[in-house]
Amino acid sequence: MAVTMWARPDMGSDVSIEDEDRFRQVYEGSFERLLAYALRRVEQPADAADVVAETFLIAWRRGRQIPDGDEATLWLYGIARRVLANHHRGGVRRERLGERLRQRLREAGPADPAQVVSDQLTVRGLLNRLAEPDREVLMLSFWEGLEPREAAVVLGVSSTVARARLSRARGRFRELVDSSNSIMAVREEK
Repeated sequence: MAVTMWARPDMGSDVSIEDEDRFRQVYEGSFERLLAYALRRVEQPADAADVVAETFLIAWRRGRQIPDGDEATLWLYGIARRVLANHHRGGVRRERLGERLRQRLREAGPADPAQVVSDQLTVRGLLNRLAEPDREVLMLSFWEGLEPREAAVVLGVSSTVARARLSRARGRFRELVDSSNSIMAVREEK
């Protein structure tokens, strides 16, 4: 009898068809119960599906640790319980982050959407007139909030080169802004 083998992360060796069959039996015997367990403990059905999928992924990785018989389902409940705890902690973290973001938006105050759009179009138009390296270093610095040393990592250059590029790019951008303001002033005089 030929045995199909493939690697499983936790085992460092190959998995036999027997191991796969055993896992399949545990899966088929426990899936419905674990799904019902998860559905009763989360708000969204999709979250329950994620919990069950993560539970079986962990079980697959720990293949040879799966107990025999009915103990396998109890063991999976224990894993699912820990997965749910992680899920709920993640939800709390997401809620806290969302609240911080909402607070920042409230503090920023309402802006005139027409002016914001006009300003964004102007800035984008000026940026598009720059060479790509200048545009990228400016966007990394100002839009992404990266320090020159951080931008250097993204760009794959030394910190010194990134600082020099940023300085030159700022100067070129200022020239474009000044030029643009001069043109606007001439138009307003007419």
